[in-house]
Amino acid sequence: MTSKTLSRFPAWSILARWATLTGILWLASTALGHRTPLAACAASAALLVAVGEAGDWLRRRWTAHCDSRSPR
Repeated sequence: MTSKTLSRFPAWSILARWATLTGILWLASTALGHRTPLAACAASAALLVAVGEAGDWLRRRWTAHCDSRSPR
């Protein structure tokens, strides 16, 4: 990543997504009667956010690759 890319990278957005997903997972487990620890929900949310970000990065790379190969 270049410094220009890093400056556009919204870390607060990822943190907000992680916190929201942690809360949703914890509330869902509590509502279903499993009483999962908050740390376990946070770890699961971190994994889901990381997989989502990696998928988004791959999608953007694939789109850029296909656009660069298409004849104009």
